[in-house]
Amino acid sequence: MQNRLLEQYNTVISSQWMSQIFTEPYEPLNHRQLFELAYHTCNNVSTRNIFIKISQDDDKGGSKAILYCNNKTFTTIEALDDELKVTMYFNDESNQDKLASNIHPLLIKRKNNFNEINELIQNQILKTILVERKLDECANLVMIKDINRKIYFAIGDARESAAVVPLFMETEGSNLVQLALNKWMATAQRLQPEETFPETHVQGLLKNLMQIKKWVLAILDKYLDK
Repeated sequence: MQNRLLEQYNTVISSQWMSQIFTEPYEPLNHRQLFELAYHTCNNVSTRNIFIKISQDDDKGGSKAILYCNNKTFTTIEALDDELKVTMYFNDESNQDKLASNIHPLLIKRKNNFNEINELIQNQILKTILVERKLDECANLVMIKDINRKIYFAIGDARESAAVVPLFMETEGSNLVQLALNKWMATAQRLQPEETFPETHVQGLLKNLMQIKKWVLAILDKYLDK
């Protein structure tokens, strides 16, 4: 399926729009931990994940995400070998200070807070951010009108990722979240696997995904912003 925002990013945005960059050293965290914290910090309910690549080694670079926000900004998060790099692209000067004044200070604060949390909760936070990413990936598949089979498995990935995280499952409302994801898995399973996800279901699924995402973001903020 055509990912027009990603094509626009690759052909125009990354080379022609204004941009702002910050870098952040990994220490005392590892590459994966800081990347995931940056992903969550750059994300919000209305943000779309239009590209994601995750390194298989927690202590090496290679992970990359490209996010699109409805204020018409694109944010690239890159785990380089020696540091994390975050770049925001914008064509409206009102957004030019957002990275330096809001996102970077918040990431530093969350990095320090995360480092003081015990390892068990750290791991659960990272697994909950994984759920956040899975929800984003599913929403993007729906919005680019991908096929039912991919959307079915994306919903399943989000549900299964959440089911093994006590931080998620022990929070009030988790049963309703799982029921909603199960409902949409059942809906997608009844559709022809290789056909495009039907337009009649798009708004309903996206609404549920955004509601769940808002709930997940609130759980994470509670732990990271203490």
